[in-house]
Amino acid sequence: MILSGRGVTAVLGPTNTGKTHYAIERMVAHETGVIGLPLRLLAREVYTRLVEKVGQHNVALVTGEEKITPHMARFSVCTVEAMPRETRAAFVAIDEVQLAGDLERGHIFTDRVLHLRGRDETLLLGAATMKPILEQLLPGIHVIERPRLSQLFYSGSKKITRLPQRTAIVAFSADEVYAIAELIRRQRGGAAVVLGALSPRTRNAQVALYQEGDVEYLVATDAIGMGLNLDVDHVAFAQDRKFDGYQFRNLNPAELAQIAGRAGRHLRDGTFGVTGRVDPFDDELVKRIETHHFDPVKVLQWRTTRFDYSSLQSLRQSLDAPPPIGGLTRALPAVDQQALDHLSRYPDVRDLATTPERVEKLWEACALPDYRRITPAQHADLISTLYADLVKRGTVNEDFLADQVRRADRTDGEIDTLSARIAQIRTWTYVSNRPGWLADPTHWQEKTREIEDRLSDALHERLTKRFVDRRTSVLMKRLRENAMLEAEISVNGDVFVEGHHVGQLAGFRFTLAAGTEGPDAKAVQAAAQKALALEFEARAARLHAAGNADLALSSDGTVRWLGDPVARLSASDHIMRPRVILLSDEQLTGNARDHVAARIERFVNHHIATVLKPLDDLSRAEDLQGLAKGLAFQLVESLGVLFRRDVADDVKALDQDARASMRKHGIRFGAYHIFMPALLKPAPAELITLLWALKNDGLDKPGYGDLIPVLAAGRTSVVTDPSYERAFYKLAGFRFLGKRAVRIDILERLADLIRPLLQWKPGTPRPEGAYDGRRFMATTAMLSILGATPDDMEEILKGLGYRADSVKAEEAAAFLAAQAPAAAAAETPAEAGAETSDEHDADASDEGEATAEAPVETTEAPAAATEAPVAETAEAPVAEAAGEGEPAEAKPVLLWRPGSRHDNQRQGQRHGDRQGQGERRGGERHRGQPAGERGERREGGRGRPDQNKGRDGKPQGGNRPDRGERNDRGGKPQQAKFEARPPRKEKPIDPDSPFAKLAALKEQMKK
Repeated sequence: MILSGRGVTAVLGPTNTGKTHYAIERMVAHETGVIGLPLRLLAREVYTRLVEKVGQHNVALVTGEEKITPHMARFSVCTVEAMPRETRAAFVAIDEVQLAGDLERGHIFTDRVLHLRGRDETLLLGAATMKPILEQLLPGIHVIERPRLSQLFYSGSKKITRLPQRTAIVAFSADEVYAIAELIRRQRGGAAVVLGALSPRTRNAQVALYQEGDVEYLVATDAIGMGLNLDVDHVAFAQDRKFDGYQFRNLNPAELAQIAGRAGRHLRDGTFGVTGRVDPFDDELVKRIETHHFDPVKVLQWRTTRFDYSSLQSLRQSLDAPPPIGGLTRALPAVDQQALDHLSRYPDVRDLATTPERVEKLWEACALPDYRRITPAQHADLISTLYADLVKRGTVNEDFLADQVRRADRTDGEIDTLSARIAQIRTWTYVSNRPGWLADPTHWQEKTREIEDRLSDALHERLTKRFVDRRTSVLMKRLRENAMLEAEISVNGDVFVEGHHVGQLAGFRFTLAAGTEGPDAKAVQAAAQKALALEFEARAARLHAAGNADLALSSDGTVRWLGDPVARLSASDHIMRPRVILLSDEQLTGNARDHVAARIERFVNHHIATVLKPLDDLSRAEDLQGLAKGLAFQLVESLGVLFRRDVADDVKALDQDARASMRKHGIRFGAYHIFMPALLKPAPAELITLLWALKNDGLDKPGYGDLIPVLAAGRTSVVTDPSYERAFYKLAGFRFLGKRAVRIDILERLADLIRPLLQWKPGTPRPEGAYDGRRFMATTAMLSILGATPDDMEEILKGLGYRADSVKAEEAAAFLAAQAPAAAAAETPAEAGAETSDEHDADASDEGEATAEAPVETTEAPAAATEAPVAETAEAPVAEAAGEGEPAEAKPVLLWRPGSRHDNQRQGQRHGDRQGQGERRGGERHRGQPAGERGERREGGRGRPDQNKGRDGKPQGGNRPDRGERNDRGGKPQQAKFEARPPRKEKPIDPDSPFAKLAALKEQMKK
C-alpha cells in the first residue's frame, strides 16, 4: 500500500543548494538513520563524511557490491537499490528523487519514495520539478524549496583547447571521453576521467586527481551530475545526446541543468557552455537553465512489489500489473525482468522452478546486475548457471567461482582490458555479498574486494599514464599555490624544474621539452630562465677561455662548441671573411654576448687562415706586381682554381720573373688549370666548398650534402651525378668530364704521360703507348693514376678534347712492327739518353712541384719504357682463338690525337709556358700543353731544318699542331716536336726564310 505524506519533508531545488549536507546534519541529530543515494561513488563520499562526524564504528555502508557493517552501527549509507524495504530507523532520506522518472532505474526510486519511511523523520531530496507529482502522490507532504547558493551563467561555445582551467567536459560515450582526454593531455597537460563504467575506487582516485589540483580538467559522463561535490568552475558539453538504455535521445533541459549545475560551489558562481561539434544552446534553453525553470515531472516509473511466486507464469503476470493510482506509469522491462523472460524459455530452468520457493530464488538470481554490459541472452546464461547451483547445491559452486575469479585476477593490459576485468570481478563481488549464496561468503568478499581494488588501482594508473602529463600536473599545482619553482641544470644541459625535465640547453639556446605547452609553458620557461641566466654567464666565460680544440666548424656552416651549436656563418662582402651570427637566446646579453661573439670570430678567422693558408697568404702577398697580382686576385676569388682557357691571355703575358714569384706561393700552371695543389687536400676542399656555398646560397643546392664528403675523401676520380651542381666539382679540385670527374692534379699527371707519346719520333726508342708521333694509345699507367676502366678512360679523354681513331688490332701490330727496324738504326743510345735527360731536366721544376704537392701517391710508369705495345699483345688471344676453331675478331685499338680544343688552347699556352720553365741545357721544354706539344729554343744548331718546314718546304705557321711559333726573346720560330711525319722528299730552302741560316748552321755542326 502507498503511505501518506504526513511526516515527510521534500527538500527541493537546483544543484548547489546544500541538500545533501542538510540531510547529513539531520540524520546525525537522530539516534538512528538510513540514507539512500543514487550512486555507489556518492554513497562512499557520504559514508566518509559521516565517519568523520560520528566515528567508523557507528556507520555502515551497504551497496550491491560492498558491505561494511559494524556491530550495532547506528547509521546506514546505502545505494537506493540496497535500501531495506522496511526499517525501524528514526530517520530516512532518499537523495535525487527525480530519478523516479528514469526509464531504467525509476521504479526502484518510486518504490522507496512511496513505501519507505523513517520512524521520526523522512526527507526526500531532489529537483524542484518533483514538487507537483510528490504533492499529488503523497498528500500532506511538506515541501521546502531551497535556492541555489551561486549564480549560473552561459558562456557560449569554445574550442576544447581554449576551455578555462577547472573545467568539466561532458560526453556520453567512453570513446568520446577518451578522445577528449587525449586531446587535453596533448594541449593542456592532462585530464581526469570519470565514467559510470569505472569502479568506484577508480572513479574516486580520478576525482581526487582533479580535486587535488594535479590536473585542471575533468572529462566525464553525466555521472558527475549525481551529487558529486567537485570544484568545477565551468561545465562544457561535448555531446548533448545519450543512449538511455533503449534509444539515443537529446537530453532534456532539466537533465542539462543537473549536469551544468556542477559548475560553481557554495557562493562562487559557475558557467556552462558547449564545445566540440555541439551547436550553441538557443536563448530559451539558456534562460531556463540559468533560472532553473523546467517542466515538472508528470509521472513516475512504477513496478509492483507484490510478486506472485506460485509459478513462473504467475510471476511474469504480476510484473505486468498496472499501477494502482494516477501519476504512475508501468516501467519498461528492466535487466532483471528481461533475464526472467529469457530464463522462462529454458527447459532446465522450468524444470527447476516448480515451487514458490524456487521461483522466488529465481527472481532473486535475476537481480544480478549486468556490469559487463553483455547481451540479455548471455547474461541469462550466467544466471541460469548460478540458479542451478543454488537449487541443486544450496550454494554457488565455489570451484566454478574460483575459476571465474582467477581469470579476472590479472593487472596487465590496457584500459579497455582492465575495465572488462573490473566489470567481471564486480559481478562476483555482488555474488559474494548475496545472503546465503556462498558457503564461505566472508572469504570471497575479501578475495573479490582485494582483486577489484588491485584492478582499480591498475586502471587508475593506466588512465593517469595515458591522459595525464605528470610533469605538467605538478608544475601547474605549484603555480596555483603561488610557490617559487626550483630549477636546475645538469652537466649535459638537461633543465629540470621541480625535479621534472622541462627542456634542454644546447650551447646558448634553451628548448622546451615536447608537451610543455599551454598556460603553464610561460611559467615553466620563466622558472627555467632564472637558472639559465647564471648558466649563460658561466658558459660565456668558459667559451671565451676555450681553446680552438673545443670549437669546430661543421659542413653546414654551424660553429659548435663541445658539440653544441653556438653560431652559424653567413655570407659577407669578402668570401674569405664570412659573417658570424650567434645562436643564442635573449638572455645572453652585454659583455657576455660580446665575449662569445669575439671568441667565435677569432676561431673562424683562424680556422680559415690555417686550413686555407696558401690562399690566405696569396691574398696578402705583397711581392706580386702587375699581371701576377691580378691573376692572384682572380685565383683567390675563384678559391684556388682557374680554368686555364679563361686566363690564357694573362698567362701568356706573364714574364719569367712574374711566373717564378707566383710559384713561390704554391701556384702551379697546369695544362688545363691554374691551381694550388695544397688546396686539393680533403680539409681545404671541404672548407672551400662551404665558403662558396655561403656566398652563393648553395647549402641547399643538389650535391652539396652528398657530394662534398666523397670529393673530400682523397679520391682521384669519382662517378658524376648530372643533377649535382657542377661548381662543387671544381671547388673540390675535380674536373667534370662526362661520366667521371677527375682531380685536376691527376689530369696534369695524365698530361705528363701523354706528352712524351706525342713527342716521340719514329726511328727512336718507342715508349709504351706511342704510335706514330701524332697519336697514342691508353696505357695501364694512365688507368692506374685515374682509377678508371678502359671505358672510363675513353670518356675522360673525350672530355679533355682528344679524338679517337679506331684501328684494327692487326693493322696496329703490323705498323708497330714496321717501326722496330727503324728504331734499331736510330741514333746511338748515348745520344738518345742525352736528349731524354735534357727533356726531363727541362721539366723538373713544374713536375717535381706537382708531385710533391699531390694529396695521394700514385705510381707512374716510366716515360721511356720499351715494353711491347698494347697492340702487339693483342695478337695472343686472336691466335689462341684461331687454334680452337673459327678465328675471333680482336677488339679495335683506339688511337688518340689532339682535337680542335687543344688547337685553340695552344695559342694561349705556348708562349707563357716556355718562359716559366727556365733554360735547361740549351733547351726549354714546353710542359703543361694538353697534347704534349713543346717549343725548343735553337741554340748551338741543334735543330733540324726539315722540322722547321711544312710539306711545301716553307716555314711552318698557323694553328696546326705541327706548326712552329715565335718566342718573345729572339723572335725566331720554335718547332712543335710532338708529331712525327712520314719520309718525304726534301725541298730546297727558301733563301729568304728566317730559318735558312739556322738550318745551315745545324747541318754544319752535325758534320
